[in-house]
Amino acid sequence: MKHPLHPALVHIPVACWLLAPLADFGALLRWPEQLALASAGLAGIGCAFGLLAAGAGMFELVKLGPEHPASRTAMRHMGCALLTWCLFAASLVLRARDGAWGVAGPAVLALDAAGLLGVLITGWLGGTLVYGYGVGVRERA
Repeated sequence: MKHPLHPALVHIPVACWLLAPLADFGALLRWPEQLALASAGLAGIGCAFGLLAAGAGMFELVKLGPEHPASRTAMRHMGCALLTWCLFAASLVLRARDGAWGVAGPAVLALDAAGLLGVLITGWLGGTLVYGYGVGVRERA
């Protein structure tokens, strides 16, 4: 394939994981059942597509190689992405365990906040890989 798949796939989990915490915190103010259910759905979709994006990212990481100047940043990007996935997956497990798909409790809100921070850091590192190191950017003839 001429174009890496990872950049095309990451938009779905990023969007879902940015919106899920907003929906949970919004549920504290208005439409609690609907927004909390939407947040759980968004977190779940983000986790599912996050696995696809991670697989594609691993393929790109292997092609990069450990000697590449960006490999250290790529490993940080991968680690932050994995941690972010774990935070949102844990929030889903807490919701499912309690059988409470309604308004999120303090633990889920804390996981949401940490996951949101994780998305931002992971995205910043991904941007550093592309714009700082030119990873995935093809040379023009």
